[in-house]
Formats: sequence, C-alpha cells, structure tokens
Amino acid sequence: MRILLVLAHPLEDSFAAAVARTAREALEAAGHTLDLLDLYAENFDPRLSKVERGGYFDQPYDTSAVADIVARLKAADGLIFVFPQWWFNFPAILKGFFDRVFAPGVAFSHDAAGGRIVPQLTNIRLLYALTTTGSPWWLVRLYMGDPVRRLLKRGIAAFCSKGLNFRMVSLHDMDRATDAKRRAHLDRVRKLLSAIR
Repeated sequence: MRILLVLAHPLEDSFAAAVARTAREALEAAGHTLDLLDLYAENFDPRLSKVERGGYFDQPYDTSAVADIVARLKAADGLIFVFPQWWFNFPAILKGFFDRVFAPGVAFSHDAAGGRIVPQLTNIRLLYALTTTGSPWWLVRLYMGDPVRRLLKRGIAAFCSKGLNFRMVSLHDMDRATDAKRRAHLDRVRKLLSAIR
C-alpha cells in the first residue's frame, strides 16, 4: 500500500516527530511505500488565498498552487495524519491543508442538483490519525465531545471517501505523560501500523 504520512508539528524533536518516525519505520518494515509530507519542513502555506476561495465553485477548480501535494494525495492508497491537538482542534497548518488540498475536484465534487457533495478520494482506503492532547481523556471525550475525532470521521473521511478504514489513536494528558507512557504509546502505534495489509 502507498501511504501519505502527513506530519503537522513545528519542532523536529517533538513527540509528534517521534510518532511519525515510529510510523514510518513500522510501515516500511511491513512493506508499504511511504511518502512523508512534513508540512512545516516543506514550508506549506495554510492560508486559503482570495483567488482560491473566490473560485471555489469554478469548474474545474484551480488547484495549481498546491498541485504537487494534490498529486501526492491522488497517488496514495492511505492517509495517516500525525499531529497534536491544540485547543481541542487541529494545528492551523493542518486545518489549512484540509482547506487548500481537500478541494473541489480533488476530495469531492459538488452535486449538480445542489446541496450535497460527492466523494472523490476513491483511491483512499484508510485514514488514521495519530494524535496527542494535553487534556485528560475524560475532558476531551465527555466534556468536549471529542471534536477532532468527529471532524475527521464524520466530516472529512465520510465526505471525501466511502467505506474507508478509519482509526484514531490518541495519547491524552500529554503534558504529564511519563517516559513509560510515551514509550507505550509508540508501541501501540507500531503494533497498529504493522497490522495494515
């Protein structure tokens, strides 16, 4: 399987970077082809431009400003996102990635009858999110309603592809996680990704 691994963290020595390295090693050891897209290292601009927003309903939509990333997305069979949750949401650079790359004609098309969108990422068979949050699990799930999981599963995944395998693995209470808890999380990531066929 060809996997597009998207990392969204500004620090090269972050735990997210360690998760991405672990993911890469596990996927390559299992025989998968990996394309690492480090949004910060590749200097991705998350800002949706005036031209991009103004042409949102144009046929065809102009994706030339992100054409290289669109090509990488279309070549993938699976997507794995590695990112921290900040303020119970995506980092701004990852939100901008969705805004600019998951565009009309790429991730979906507008139904001519109006109202609905039609999934276009038929090549994507799995979407995994490997994430951390500074808050404890009960605050994320019970009080906040797990907003990132809902956005990814019910919004992005469901609207852009049909019948894909969705998983989200989170390390909660990251700011107080011991080394042992972090190692256990990396082992969990390794085991999950080694099982992908």
